[in-house]
Amino acid sequence: MIVVTGATGLLGRLVVTELLDRGVPAQQIVAAVRNPEKAADLAARGVLVREADYDRPETLTGALAGADRLLLVSANEVGRRVAQHRAVVDAAVAAGVRLIAYTSVLKADTATFPLAAEHQATEELIRASGLPYALLRNGWYTENYTGNLAATLQHGAVLGSAGDGRVAAATRADYAAAAAAVLAGDGHQNAVYELGGDEPFTLAELAAEISRQSGTEVVYRDLPAEEYATALVAAGLPEPYAATLAECDRGIARGELTTDSGDLRRLAGRPSTTLADAVAVALKG
Repeated sequence: MIVVTGATGLLGRLVVTELLDRGVPAQQIVAAVRNPEKAADLAARGVLVREADYDRPETLTGALAGADRLLLVSANEVGRRVAQHRAVVDAAVAAGVRLIAYTSVLKADTATFPLAAEHQATEELIRASGLPYALLRNGWYTENYTGNLAATLQHGAVLGSAGDGRVAAATRADYAAAAAAVLAGDGHQNAVYELGGDEPFTLAELAAEISRQSGTEVVYRDLPAEEYATALVAAGLPEPYAATLAECDRGIARGELTTDSGDLRRLAGRPSTTLADAVAVALKG
């Protein structure tokens, strides 16, 4: 039995779909979700849907019953994730899970940007649990940049604090394919995968690609981290989260979100989605 947490989220749902596409029987897949009603489409495909709330450990026991392999998709509440993840790891130990895969972050053991800290702590929890594990250290999502191209085109600029740093971004579908390969395959016990796109790019190259395909001039404006955070707040982001994102850009400048490992391509069994293809899809809406 394969259990996928956060299975109605943007990544988790893609992992479930990828497992089905790989021929894993639907009745051997559990979509562990906070709100089962949102997983009606997965249930219609024969996937088992179970309630699993990271903040209610009592729900995790039933969600993981009979689990052989578990994908712990990182929670999205920054500052609360370690406690939430600990509840899932404890439930996995109690259930006798034989492999726990975790969606960590690229170079989690050495990265210094703030978002890495909770991933570092979670990796330590998983190792200390004694369970066989696979650490899926995902890089940035390309959708972080292509998800709101309308605003980028309106302002004619990509803002950031990454300098000339390269980011090995890949699409959620790319990372989902890698996760599904680990969950459905063998030989991944105690493995650490540094996952990122085949062709890392700078934010200036991102702006140039958007310009090329849209016909609208878009430039990259490199800002001091404090100014970038202020711009993000002006765009509607909460101040703490804006500051965190600005610090992540400084991590890009330091080379902490790029890799040439090739792990993503090998696990997915195909090249990662190119920046050009991702921009083209986003522009089509």
